[in-house]
Amino acid sequence: MIDVIKKAFHIPDVRKKIFVTFAILALYRFLVHIPVPNVDLNAIKTIFEQNQLFNVINLFSGGGLSQVSIISLGVGPYITASIIMQLLTMVVPQLEELSKEGQYGREKINQYTQFLTLPLAIIQSYGLYFIFSKQQVGNLSIMGNMGPFDILMMVTIMTGGAFLLMWIANLITDYGVGNGVSIIIFAGILARIPSSLSNITLVGADAAQMFNILVFVAISLVVIAGVVYVNEAYRKIEIQYSARVSGSKTTGGGSSYIPVKINQAGVIPIIFAVSIVLLPSFFAGYLQQTSSQQLQDFGLWLSMNFTPGKPFYTVLYFFLVFIFTYFYTAVTFNPEKIADDVRRSGGFIPGVRPGKSTENYLSYIITRLTFAGGIFLGAIAVLPLVVQNFTGITSLAIGGTGLLIVVSVVLETVKQIEAQVITREYETFTR
Repeated sequence: MIDVIKKAFHIPDVRKKIFVTFAILALYRFLVHIPVPNVDLNAIKTIFEQNQLFNVINLFSGGGLSQVSIISLGVGPYITASIIMQLLTMVVPQLEELSKEGQYGREKINQYTQFLTLPLAIIQSYGLYFIFSKQQVGNLSIMGNMGPFDILMMVTIMTGGAFLLMWIANLITDYGVGNGVSIIIFAGILARIPSSLSNITLVGADAAQMFNILVFVAISLVVIAGVVYVNEAYRKIEIQYSARVSGSKTTGGGSSYIPVKINQAGVIPIIFAVSIVLLPSFFAGYLQQTSSQQLQDFGLWLSMNFTPGKPFYTVLYFFLVFIFTYFYTAVTFNPEKIADDVRRSGGFIPGVRPGKSTENYLSYIITRLTFAGGIFLGAIAVLPLVVQNFTGITSLAIGGTGLLIVVSVVLETVKQIEAQVITREYETFTR
C-alpha cells in the first residue's frame, strides 16, 4: 500500500486527484462547524454528554449532529434513497431493465435517487427538530421558542445542507479518488477518533485503568485484523466453459470462477438494525409523560432495556443484524439469475448440472457463507458494547459500523489508486 501511494504521488494526474480529494474534505469539515440558527449549542453539548443514543447517531453524521450544523443530516438521506432504489430495482421490472442499459441506465437511476432524497431529507430534518425540541436542560428547551417560520427555515437549511453534501460527494467521485459518499462517511468517522482517544486517556488517568487500556488496544488490533481478513475473504466457485470446434479451429473453453464474499451484505444490515433498535428509546420518554399508568410503566421498561450496553439491547441488536444480513443477501444475490447467466454463456459448475441444480447449489453455498457473515457482522456490531462493559472505556473509535466503513473505504480507495497507477504505467510503457 505504501509503495502504491508513493508511486501515485509521482504521477501528476493521480497526485492532482488526491489533492482535490483532500481539498473537498477540508471544505466538508468546515461546513460541519456552521450551526443552524436558534440553537443553544451549550445545551446540545450537555444533552450529548447525558444521552449515549445521540452519540451513536452522531457517528453517522461525522460529528455534524452534535454541532447541529447545516449538514447535520450527513449523507444519510442519500444513502437511504440509494438503498430503497436498490431494493426497488430488484422488484420493479422497469427499473431492472433500466439498470441493464449501461451508463445511461445508471445515470437515470441516480437521478431518481436524488429525487427521492428530497422528501427523505425533509422528513429527517423535521424529525431532528421534533426530537431536539423535546429535550430540555433544566427548564430550558435547547431549541428555544421557535415559531412556524423558524421551523421552516431550519428544515430548509438542513435539507439544503444534505443536497450540498451530496454534491460535494459527487465532486469527489468525479474529480478525486474513491467513492465520494464513502469518503465523506470515512472522514466523519476519523474526525471522531481524537475525541474518543482523549476520553480513553482521561479515563485511564482518573481511574488508573492501565490494564483495561492495554486490553482495549489489544482488542482493537485483533478486530482490525479480523475485519480486514473477513472483508477480503471470498469463496471461489469454479466455472468450466465448453470448447467449440469450427473447422480446424477450436474456440472457447477454459475456466473461471465466481467470487462469493463472506460479507456479502457489507455494512447495510448494521444500519438497518441501528435504525430499528434505537426507536424504542425515543418513544420511551414520551410514554413516561402520558397520564396512563400502563403506558408509563411500558415507557420505563423501554428506557431500562433499550439503552446501549444493556443485555436485552445487545442480544436484540445482534439478532437483528444477523436477520438483516440474510434478508439483504437474499435481495442482492439472485442464484436463479446467476445460474441462468452461466448457462447462457456455455458454462457449468463441475459436478453440477446446469439449470435448477446449479441454482440449488448456489443457494446452498450462499446460505452457508451468509451464516458466517451474519455471525461476523453481529459480533462486530455489539463489540463496542461488550468492550465498554468489561473495560469501562466508552469509545466509538473501534468496532461496529465505523470500523467496517473505515476498513472497507481504505481497502477500496487503495485499490482504485493502484488501478490508476497501473493504467498510467501501462500507457507509459506502450508509448
